[in-house]
Amino acid sequence: MYGELVERIRKISAVDDASGVLQWDQEVMMPEEGTPARARQLSALSSVSHDLLTADETGRLLDEAEKQELDGEQEAVVREIGRRYRRADRVPNELVEEISQRTSEAHPVWRKAKEAADFEEFAPVLEDLVELKREYAKYVDPDRPAYEVLFEDYEPYLGLDKAEETLETLKDELVPLIEDVAESSFEPRDPFEGRCFTEEVQEELVRGALDDLGYPWSRGRLDPAPHPFSTGNQFDARVTTRYGDDPLDAFTSTVHEFGHALYTLGLPQEDYGTPLGSSRDLSVHESQSRLWENHVARSREFWRYFTPKASDVLDVDLEPDVVYRHLNRVYDDNPIRVEADELTYHMHIVVRFEVEQELVSGDLDVREVPQRWNDLYEEYLGLRPEEDARGCLQDIHWSHGSFGYFPTYSLGSVLAAQLYDAAAEELPLENQVEEGEFEPLTDWLRENVHSHGQRFTTDELVREATGEEFSADAFVEYVEEKYSELYGI
Repeated sequence: MYGELVERIRKISAVDDASGVLQWDQEVMMPEEGTPARARQLSALSSVSHDLLTADETGRLLDEAEKQELDGEQEAVVREIGRRYRRADRVPNELVEEISQRTSEAHPVWRKAKEAADFEEFAPVLEDLVELKREYAKYVDPDRPAYEVLFEDYEPYLGLDKAEETLETLKDELVPLIEDVAESSFEPRDPFEGRCFTEEVQEELVRGALDDLGYPWSRGRLDPAPHPFSTGNQFDARVTTRYGDDPLDAFTSTVHEFGHALYTLGLPQEDYGTPLGSSRDLSVHESQSRLWENHVARSREFWRYFTPKASDVLDVDLEPDVVYRHLNRVYDDNPIRVEADELTYHMHIVVRFEVEQELVSGDLDVREVPQRWNDLYEEYLGLRPEEDARGCLQDIHWSHGSFGYFPTYSLGSVLAAQLYDAAAEELPLENQVEEGEFEPLTDWLRENVHSHGQRFTTDELVREATGEEFSADAFVEYVEEKYSELYGI
């Protein structure tokens, strides 16, 4: 029975992956007028996947498998399928179809609203999505707060209480550090001031970085998108980025998505379509992107290695230390999360986290979102976004119906510091990064994180990889040391 159950989940995963390719195409290549057909396609596939997962046959195979004598890996597979099955079985197929169609239709509405910097264009769609996700959460578990239920779609094992505790710790520790930085007299120099760089030049820069980091082009590709993301599986993991005024914004965005892709590509190929060949949810996924973006690509050692190549591509005489300090500058006037530094970044997360909780609970009306958003930005970051495009419309996630997603960004950043510290105990990472030797770190992550798929729960995986419980301590120590040195505080 176990073997039949695995084959059934492989079929479901194949349907889900087909949806993923269609969603990638919608955000990257699909003609502007293709939305009506794409919405129907995605809705149909979500219905097929839900029907297969919640069918009586799946329940029967799961019951039989749970009675079998299984080894550790098989028990993990059954645990994950069972968790997914029981959660989905409570939700009507009609609601699943409607959510899929509405989110597909919402994407172009969000994009146009952002271009027009007009939240009112998106507000009716957001209102519908909030109501649909409340309904979804009620079916899953009517006895718990809806936001807690939704959070578990993205991080089922650490718990919302751990997310709240982590965000509180980051607020308590980072706000005073941000204030100290603001009082510092040090002002990093912008090595690109007055310069413009074409998208072609920026693409050459980031492709060079991906080459050096070890991105396998035979199993991936790079494309521009309004909001950078990575998607795929261990045979095909694609990266997108966004080009702007500062070429290092595209650089860090691309390396971030590379971290996601590298994790996906490192999952066991022989277990494709099963929990053992699937990533361990978004906190762990985000730890991989933040590790490569912040601990590697924002490091002084990396720029001692990469500066000659960047100077050549950008036709600018760059100095490693100047680039390092510019890249790690703390901005007190930046309202955009994806362009934020490592410190203020988490205040962006806190704002959306609090807004989402109020939205989903019904304490905040959709029409009040811009005002509430701007008030919280002023409270936590000391600035008010000038327009909705640089405020509550900046991220794509609400158009996907992804409520409960954002805490995983901070959870992932915290875990990235723990993992990097653990790797540094076994590897001479500073020397290797400075020499452009990234394969040892990749191999360490493959062995300690990627290869396990979903064999372990999140907290178990952290203990296996680091020997410690999940904690913000390593991250706080890392940023305090780094930014005290940078700003002389």
